[in-house]
Amino acid sequence: MIELEGVPELIDPVMVAAFEGWNDAGDAASTAVAHLDREWKGEVFAALDAEDYYDFQVNRPTVFIEAGVRKITWPTTRLSVVRVGGEKPRDLVLVRGIEPSMRWRSFCNELLGFAHELGVELVVILGALLGDTPHTRPVPISGTTSDADLARRMDLEETKYEGPTGIVGILQEACAHAGVPAVSLWAAVPHYVSQPPNPKATLALLNRLEDLIDVRIPLGELPEDARAWQVGVDQLAAEDSEVAEYVQTLEEARDTAELPEASGEAIAREFERYLRRRDGAGPGGHATADGGDASPGPPFLRGEPGGRSRPPKPPKTGGDDEESSEE
Repeated sequence: MIELEGVPELIDPVMVAAFEGWNDAGDAASTAVAHLDREWKGEVFAALDAEDYYDFQVNRPTVFIEAGVRKITWPTTRLSVVRVGGEKPRDLVLVRGIEPSMRWRSFCNELLGFAHELGVELVVILGALLGDTPHTRPVPISGTTSDADLARRMDLEETKYEGPTGIVGILQEACAHAGVPAVSLWAAVPHYVSQPPNPKATLALLNRLEDLIDVRIPLGELPEDARAWQVGVDQLAAEDSEVAEYVQTLEEARDTAELPEASGEAIAREFERYLRRRDGAGPGGHATADGGDASPGPPFLRGEPGGRSRPPKPPKTGGDDEESSEE
């Protein structure tokens, strides 16, 4: 039995989790949870024992000096709680850490123990994968669940994925077996510019989370960072005609695939988000779309000086460009 002393009774709590590593292309998901923790000044109330779940030769501890004393930070997963104010206040339990190296079932059971003790009503797990998506278009966000009823109620896809999975997929299935409603939100990050950070993908995840749990998330400088990121990638791509041609091919495929989705409902949803924001304005490898690992080696575009690797020539024949998300 997990006993949480000093944690007040929570209001309609939702657990939001993200893990660095294979499930976190461009660090988009872990940065999203870090943003929530920072903006709402989360208070850490628990940390999992690093000895139980991490290989320290894979995830090294770090040494730092504080007030002249050497200290060590161990790789782990921490839980914090934040209260979101407004007309209908609610609490978020934020889970941020590194994908564990071992004992995944025990890891998930420990997190579910916290969820049970805190009365968590919904678990939302954020992830990011590498995909054939152009950086010039809105970031595709897919929401999946193993619960058919939840899929209908929250306008999500019932996951049909088969293949390699990471801790996001394992935790979602553990929630399903425990009877805890769980959702995964995945951002597709352009594979040709995969190095972190990716504020555009982080922003897209937060916008989708905002709609899902019906809270207004303060975005701070993220929108400006996302615009600056896209301008920077535009400039890098423009310097290489082969990269520019490849991006144009992705744009055409994306626009053709999504043309039927430019519905009145989608436009209305974006307009509602705009109105909400206007009214409340104020101050390793990675998973890929087919469930495999990203190819080793440098990304096609790099922000630092020096040469850039070139992407492969786009195939001349047509194919299925629909994004399939890892569960």
